[in-house]
Amino acid sequence: MTLDPRLIEAASAADVRGAVAAYLREGFEAGRERARRRLESGGDGAEVARLYAEAADKLLTELWAVATEVLYPHPKDRLCLLAVGGYGRGVLAPYSDLDLLFLRPSTPTSERAAQVVEFVHYVLWDLGLKVGSAFRSFRQAVEQSQSDMTIRTTMLEARVIAGDERLGNDLLKKVRAWIRETDPKAFIAAKMEERDVRLKKTGSVRNRVEPNVKDGKGGLRDLNTLFWIALSIDPDNERGKGALTELLSAREMRSFREAIGFLWQVRIHLHLVAGRAEEKLTFDFQPEIARRMGWRGRGNELAVERFMRRYFLVAGQVGGLTRAVSAQLEARQQKRSEGLSRGLSRLFRRGRGQLAFEGLSVEQGRLTVNNPNVFARDPVRLLMLFVEADRLDIDLHPDAFTAVIRSLGLVTPAVRRDPRASDAVLHLLARSRRPYRVLSLMNETGLLGRFLPEWGRIVGQTQFNMYHAYTVDEHTLQAIGIIDDIKKGKLEADHPAASTIIHRIVDPEALMLAMLLHDVGKGGDRGQLEDGAISARRACERLGIDPRRIELVVWLVSHHLLMSDYAQKRDVSDPATVRAFAEAVGDLERLRMLMVLTVADIRAVGPGVWNGWKGQLMRALFDKTEALFKGDTVTGDDIGDDYADLIERARFAGVAVETALPQAALESTSRIAVATNDRKGLFADMAATLSLAGADIVGARLATREDGTALEIFEIQDGVGAAYGLNEPRRLALLGRALERAVLKGARTSAQQAHRVTARRAIFDVHPVVRIDTKIVPHAVVVEVSGADRPGLLSELARAFSAHDLSVRSAHIASFGERAVDAFYLTDMKGNKPSDAGQLDRLRQDLIAILDAKPLAPEGRTITPVRASLRDVSDIDAVPVSKTPRSR
Repeated sequence: MTLDPRLIEAASAADVRGAVAAYLREGFEAGRERARRRLESGGDGAEVARLYAEAADKLLTELWAVATEVLYPHPKDRLCLLAVGGYGRGVLAPYSDLDLLFLRPSTPTSERAAQVVEFVHYVLWDLGLKVGSAFRSFRQAVEQSQSDMTIRTTMLEARVIAGDERLGNDLLKKVRAWIRETDPKAFIAAKMEERDVRLKKTGSVRNRVEPNVKDGKGGLRDLNTLFWIALSIDPDNERGKGALTELLSAREMRSFREAIGFLWQVRIHLHLVAGRAEEKLTFDFQPEIARRMGWRGRGNELAVERFMRRYFLVAGQVGGLTRAVSAQLEARQQKRSEGLSRGLSRLFRRGRGQLAFEGLSVEQGRLTVNNPNVFARDPVRLLMLFVEADRLDIDLHPDAFTAVIRSLGLVTPAVRRDPRASDAVLHLLARSRRPYRVLSLMNETGLLGRFLPEWGRIVGQTQFNMYHAYTVDEHTLQAIGIIDDIKKGKLEADHPAASTIIHRIVDPEALMLAMLLHDVGKGGDRGQLEDGAISARRACERLGIDPRRIELVVWLVSHHLLMSDYAQKRDVSDPATVRAFAEAVGDLERLRMLMVLTVADIRAVGPGVWNGWKGQLMRALFDKTEALFKGDTVTGDDIGDDYADLIERARFAGVAVETALPQAALESTSRIAVATNDRKGLFADMAATLSLAGADIVGARLATREDGTALEIFEIQDGVGAAYGLNEPRRLALLGRALERAVLKGARTSAQQAHRVTARRAIFDVHPVVRIDTKIVPHAVVVEVSGADRPGLLSELARAFSAHDLSVRSAHIASFGERAVDAFYLTDMKGNKPSDAGQLDRLRQDLIAILDAKPLAPEGRTITPVRASLRDVSDIDAVPVSKTPRSR
């Protein structure tokens, strides 16, 4: 190349590295700016990634020329620079590593080669670039490509950037010739195993609401794996394009190009917004990337939710492509597999008889179709295929999976009303071997959403809040799987009550159908519960369900949040609460169904959401309501009976504290009970002390006895959702002593101030809501608050109650991700129900001011909060507090 005179001048300067870096930076940044502008104009992501790679190519070419022609010239000393790995593929994200191979001949060379490599490295580091590199001889590069699967993968995509092109191309020819003559089965198996290991780290569930764009299931790495497999079959083909064309249909190739373009677009935006090589699409980045990509809100669905739905639909397409390639590989016998005879012997050894319809067969232990046109003769066979796969307890062969996708157009309104199709769906819901697995397969093919349009509307749907770990469809499928596990006794240790109750349910089909449809109303204009009831009725009528069962399913869908509401935010020891709940439920069968459905619904929200405290509340409410339905008299609980010794000690010592770690790892809260003489501000002092010690209060029961003794019991966790002090019991003992001091001397307090929170939490704009009800119970005022959760919030609320001369008689603490939703039963200091409307209105204003305190984002981050989605969390602003069931 002809060197720019300014480069020669820079290389002659005293500060060679600095001068060269300064010169090269200008052109490099200009190239990156061109890529950024193309991205902002809506350019295809893969195209933009190539522009970033081209900017790096130009930089390295010029840097190499300075190093080899100006600083360390030696015409006879052979040296080559190659791009390998992802960069070798000719694509690059803004902050990705530059993967480089410095190649020398097999014979020893002068120290000049080391000088060139060192200079190139230092300049790249001066430019702030991360480099992943290797310096190998020709022989080393060949041998390691043959022995190391990872190095072989990087060499499949290698290309020469600068230097001795003959040396570099000779290496590529030799490596590719060896690969071409080698059986690719071992390489393909290694890549698939590598994928499995990777997904175990990033999460094997595709629809996690904060996905890893690069390494997660359905992400770019899955598409890269298909490239590598194609190249292992045809290593001479430019970037595997020809080989992929042989493995995928024209429609699938279009899907591949769309997916890779979209995912690269998301990844590049993510790097630019984060200012670093960030691959996880966390909540704090999602709204800004949605805005940059042009998404807008529609109706009740936020722009960020629409964007993330598109993301998960694309991730699902990637899964379909992976299965399609697997099918072609097996057809070409390119992939290791179980023997056909073993699959058949396994089938017939179990005496399962003939297959459901002509055209089915078992190949390598999986159910497949002999002809994709088998469904055209009778489209109901699409559903029967999954019933048969479940009956045999085997997976679908990729051929069958692909055939279903290509036959979705056969599902017409007539098919949706076919009784055989309805029977198949109900069978899979209530009588299948593994409902989660088989329904997930149906969902991945798109058949479940095609057959049930109500379901199709929630596929890939997200809710912009921290409470839910999965998309709506994945959450529902997991809930169905949990019910099945409860029925089979797999969760008896966690849910002993539900494991008994489920076998007393008369109509399990109605329960499972309600579970399938319980969230189909999300995103509707009339609210989740009302729209859900309408959609559930329409789906049931089309399925041919009899009217009596339809009413039961619709009732469960429209009331599926009822039990968790009452259990977590009402005083279940109060007979009035139990009677109101029983009146809303109506009969014992509904109660049993609601119990099982509620347990599964909460547990399926995400890891760590269910805990023993919630289970205790649910069981208490169920037991009391069941007793009421059976004609027994329900009386209030005196929590003092369980703590008589503690109360007795407090009479003599002034205060007594009792701490308890959970009896088993399955109940995830520690308990701390305090008995002392009641006084103004007592609950506030305790809440402040707990907050300062890093204890999260997940439940509290408070009682003041006639002799003035206050008994306050707290269920607490640490900051990561584990029982407080579980791994370090000394912490719990220290907390007990701190509470004793707070009772006797008061707690340390500070003026209300803005709290600095994580970026993931700061992104959510949580509207503060306060509702005060004077009618729900005769002996107290019920105050419900909802707002952004933060450390110390409960103690601030308690201080406000104390300032208004109000005493907290019962507190019900709940958090839904970023949102705190708490309910308090308040009396005056004499134990009477407050009646001063002016006082209660002033209290409301003070509570709103506390809830409205805006948190600070982390240092160095400017964050524009986005309204948090309220669907499926306690939206207390929607319905007034009353004796009727509250809708969230």
